[in-house]
Amino acid sequence: MTKASIQAVAAEAGVSVSTVSRTFAKPDLVLPETRTRVMAAAQKLDFQVSRSAAALKSGQSFRIALLHSDRISTWFNANVYEGLNSVFHPAGYDLSLYGMPNAQTRHEFFTDMPVRRNVDAVIVCSFDIDPDEVGRLKNINVPIVGINIPSTDGFDASVSIDNKQAMHMAVEHLVSLGHRRIAFVYGAPDDSSQLRFSADERLRGLLDACAAHPDVQAEQIRFTGHDDPTNMVIAQLTTMSPAPTAVCFQTDEVALPVLYRLPQYGRRIPQDLSLIGFDDIPFCAKIGLTTLRQNPYDLGASAARKTLDLMSHKPLDQQFEAIRPQLILRDTTAIAA
Repeated sequence: MTKASIQAVAAEAGVSVSTVSRTFAKPDLVLPETRTRVMAAAQKLDFQVSRSAAALKSGQSFRIALLHSDRISTWFNANVYEGLNSVFHPAGYDLSLYGMPNAQTRHEFFTDMPVRRNVDAVIVCSFDIDPDEVGRLKNINVPIVGINIPSTDGFDASVSIDNKQAMHMAVEHLVSLGHRRIAFVYGAPDDSSQLRFSADERLRGLLDACAAHPDVQAEQIRFTGHDDPTNMVIAQLTTMSPAPTAVCFQTDEVALPVLYRLPQYGRRIPQDLSLIGFDDIPFCAKIGLTTLRQNPYDLGASAARKTLDLMSHKPLDQQFEAIRPQLILRDTTAIAA
């Protein structure tokens, strides 16, 4: 029930009735200052609009699907969610979360969603899609936008960190310090998932960067979800022969506990072994970990703005945006012994 009419809100805000209606039905099509004025008038007059009625009238659900393969509580996903919500919420859209543990779940989502038509856009975080699976979205004008995706195939837009460039920066820094035996620590997904992840590009980037230097030897330390990564990595680093003089990690989440434990095994950081992480989670600055920085909040906000533009049929400044990473130098890299 409304306690004031839409005409009263329009008069209070000094706009037309259609502008008030558009503010609630399609807020992204209204100028921010106008939207603020209308919402202030609606609040003053205690005006409320039925969300379901607005959805039926506009043909929109005012809901965006966020597809994620890892826990939403991880540092990366939580910050992506916050960045998305910082743009979608003021525009009147809610986020619905869909966990995607494997390719079969992804296939079921894209098969059922066009029938249900219960979202206005789809955001995919950190994994690939099958262009054949998403073909039906084009027919119902539901855009699909990627965040840190390994391939742009099938997407309408994306924003991603340049993983290969990031690893090139890390390798060049280590080579400049005289390191010639560099190891890369990474987690391999469960084979049953059949998903490709953006982080996989980091291994390829490191191998390519090392290959550009004939005297540099690259080693791989791989763990799976069934392993204890900290103990497994330490066991390999302390028994490899010849031992690497530098290690790059796929994520800070693995690098930090290894950094903490290695001195217990007689390895001094960075005198004996240089370490570089990836992400720049908050603990890195306190511990002094050299790492490659990405900003998932900004990635989410940028993806949300692209999504709103696509839903409004506005041209995009950058359809597939690659973000340049930053190498943050701290205390864990030094000249090779």
